[in-house]
Amino acid sequence: MDRPPRTPPSPNPAQDASGGIHTTRLAPSPTGALHLGNARSFVVNWALARQRGWKIVLRIEDLDTPRVKPGAIDASIDLLTWLGLDWDQGPTIQSDDLAPYTESMRSLASRGLAYPCELTRTQIEQAASAPNEGDTETPFPRSLRPALAPQPFTDSGTNWRLAVEPGSITFTDALAGPQTFNPAREIGDFVIWTKRRCPAYQLAVVVDDAAQRVTQIVRGDDLLPSTARQLVLARALGLAPEPTYTHLPLVRGSDGRRLAKRHGDTRLTHYRDQGVTPERVLGLLASWSGILPEPEPITTRAFLDAFSLDTMPRTDAVFTPENDAWLLA
Repeated sequence: MDRPPRTPPSPNPAQDASGGIHTTRLAPSPTGALHLGNARSFVVNWALARQRGWKIVLRIEDLDTPRVKPGAIDASIDLLTWLGLDWDQGPTIQSDDLAPYTESMRSLASRGLAYPCELTRTQIEQAASAPNEGDTETPFPRSLRPALAPQPFTDSGTNWRLAVEPGSITFTDALAGPQTFNPAREIGDFVIWTKRRCPAYQLAVVVDDAAQRVTQIVRGDDLLPSTARQLVLARALGLAPEPTYTHLPLVRGSDGRRLAKRHGDTRLTHYRDQGVTPERVLGLLASWSGILPEPEPITTRAFLDAFSLDTMPRTDAVFTPENDAWLLA
């Protein structure tokens, strides 16, 4: 699919410590249609990047292959374009090249930092996907870890875990502030490769972010615990520098739960098919992002000009029946 016209960059692109251009990524997963919560994260990420001169990479995270629907990749790209977003590189498709993930596994296994471990089907499903708030994760008991030793990564049809040592992981999020996690206690040795012969979510994003020189990661705050795991994994692989993280509050339904099908049809395709304009969708997103006190139609350019992380709400947004009615009015 053709790349949309690029928004003019900042006159002074931001450089990282090595003199390179700061880079972020838009990373939709084609396992389901994009909804209003996804849209808010992508639009805020895009606005920050265009304000600050970051390069934007579009990456399609499609390694959860059994759940990828036919045509979903093109549909995701089409919706981002419909909202008025653009990017500087991509799209890249994770499943197009598994070699970098395989090489990372060879490195970890050869140093005794990863080991094969059989899992149930349910555990495999959870490992292949990005964790969501409310997912039940059972910490892996360290007592079940086998003796660690260097070994070749020759069996990609077996599940592998990362050996996670005790200790706290701390980082300062650009929006959520100082964070401390203890992955060894909270999750234990987590899955980094599945018997589907492909990497689990945590390994894939760490390898991709390093390869694409991503320095700025903007996403929902349900992934704060994943950041600690990804830092453990990046350090085991010797990847540096570490990105800066900005975790945004979620969009929830009126019941306080993470936005999902139970709250009605909040897919962007649903509203577009009903004749809702992108300006109207952006107006609702703007009201959730500290730009407007109440929803009103707004252009992508106006969102970009008005957005400020300083006035971004620190609490979750709530999608109400009134919001739905306003969009469809």
